[in-house]
Amino acid sequence: MAQPPLELAKPSILAKSGVMLAAAVGLAALAALVFSTIFSLAYLGRILPGVRMAGLDLGGMRRTEAVALLARQFSFPTTGHVTLRYGERVWTFTPAELGLRLDAEASAGAAYGFGRSLWPWENIAGKAQSLQGGAELAPRLVFDGQAAYRALQRIAAELNRPTIEAQLSVSGLQIAVQPGQIGLTLDTQKTADWLAAQLLLMQDIEVPLAVIEAPPRILDASAQAAIAQNLLTQPLAILPGGSYEDNPEPWTLSPETLAGMLSVERVEGETRAHYQIGLDAQQLGAFVADLGPQVAATPRNARFIFNDETAQLDIYKPAIVGRTLDLQASIDHINEQIGEGTHQVELQYDYSDPEVGDNVTAAELGITQLVHQESTYFYGSAPARIQNITTAAERFHGLLVPPGAVFSMVDNIGDISLESGFAEALIIFGDRTIKGVGGGVCQVSTTLFRAAFFAGFPIVERWPHAYRVGYYERNSANQIDPGLVGLDATVFAPIVDFKFQNDTPYWLLMETYVESGSITWKFYSTSDGRTVEAQSSGIDNITDPPDTRYEENPELSKGEVKQVDWAVKGADVTWFRRVYRDGVLLYEDIFATQYQAWPDIYQYGPGTANMPPKQVKGQDD
Repeated sequence: MAQPPLELAKPSILAKSGVMLAAAVGLAALAALVFSTIFSLAYLGRILPGVRMAGLDLGGMRRTEAVALLARQFSFPTTGHVTLRYGERVWTFTPAELGLRLDAEASAGAAYGFGRSLWPWENIAGKAQSLQGGAELAPRLVFDGQAAYRALQRIAAELNRPTIEAQLSVSGLQIAVQPGQIGLTLDTQKTADWLAAQLLLMQDIEVPLAVIEAPPRILDASAQAAIAQNLLTQPLAILPGGSYEDNPEPWTLSPETLAGMLSVERVEGETRAHYQIGLDAQQLGAFVADLGPQVAATPRNARFIFNDETAQLDIYKPAIVGRTLDLQASIDHINEQIGEGTHQVELQYDYSDPEVGDNVTAAELGITQLVHQESTYFYGSAPARIQNITTAAERFHGLLVPPGAVFSMVDNIGDISLESGFAEALIIFGDRTIKGVGGGVCQVSTTLFRAAFFAGFPIVERWPHAYRVGYYERNSANQIDPGLVGLDATVFAPIVDFKFQNDTPYWLLMETYVESGSITWKFYSTSDGRTVEAQSSGIDNITDPPDTRYEENPELSKGEVKQVDWAVKGADVTWFRRVYRDGVLLYEDIFATQYQAWPDIYQYGPGTANMPPKQVKGQDD
């Protein structure tokens, strides 16, 4: 089939519309250009209508007219208010004083240039805006940084100040304090930058000053000054502390002394410092160190009495916790308490517990029975001698001897003086009997020696008397018993001691009892089965006393004669002892004593007639 002939295509409706739209746009553009040109010609040399600046209508004015109007009417630089503030301090300026002014020529030029851009479409838009509602343009302002800098320099002269450290000083009993000061430095550049940005807003403003603060390391020392002043208002009492029997009275430092010892020490921290008020460590340390011996206490075991009915221990004297002065801790504590306003401060210590406390039981110590006791007699002793026996015996009542320990009388009897309860009585000193403090203590040491001897304990140290003493040879009937000769022991602290050892695995409790004319020493422990065989050699090598001696004593009056020593015969005695345990010999020992012969000794006052006598018993003229 033959194809129909092709027909030429007809223009579409869309194509026709596009051509028409392009033609319309072109006509509109042409019209706008014509409008802009005519409008420009109409306002040739004048500002377009509707143009305003800082609220002033400049439309239709020539540039010179606009310059005059702006210069005359734009008053913000001279009437505006700028407040510069630092804390409560303020400084007020006009913008003009800070360097802000109007550039009237530039401002009028900007107003005239509106709608007259080199770009046609901007011109058309600007002109359209001026006709429709007008345009508000910002005036052209100039900021003189040098003027602002000069104003800020004047503020800096008032504001800037140096950093001052707080100070403390002592004058007598008065404390003076100088407060510190925070240093201030005005940062003029930063403040000027803030001003420039804020002034362009053309409104009253408040601008904070950029101030660099430099606080001192110590700003306020009033609290430390109050501590120091309080310290000097009254004496400082230093207390020994604790409830110790021999506690001394508190020591008092007067305000004048404290003022001389007062220390104001600057203590540096990472960011701040402060003053530390206290007493100078060296001076305070020297004072406190001297107190150490007065407050020291040796740990002491509790002292007990064995209750024969219950077989338990009854407390006689509580244990004492030992203490030694902690010098540094005391210095630190005193200064710490001073800082808290205290006027009474206790010393500080290192403590040590005794081996045996108050709550120990008899079973724990192995004390179950009376293992031995001995008594000696002193009928007819003078009251001073009885006082010394009683005082010395009490020092040992309730004492404990640990297993394996060597017991020393000298170590445990303590101070023998008038102040500690002893009296003056006759003692053997050198080659004579004289009056001395503690006469009669040897009655106690002799009793302990016999108790340890016959209980079978090893005797570590024993010294006999220089001559026979009748008190130590008397029995309960107050008669001389030759079988007791050679069983005495003397003590003269600190040189001459009596010691024995508790060589059992049990603790040994000692009790002493002084009754009318006698002293009894008891040992409580647990028997390990030991027995004692003791035998005396008897009294040998008896020698007569030397001739009577007469001595002049300037303390006696003329005609006064006084016997101060009595004749005693010399003799030798030896005791042999064997100690067995369960029939097996533990040890044997010998105690040999050689007593000197002793003369009668008389003393007389100067000028006494017939002294020394022309004839003395046993001596020719």
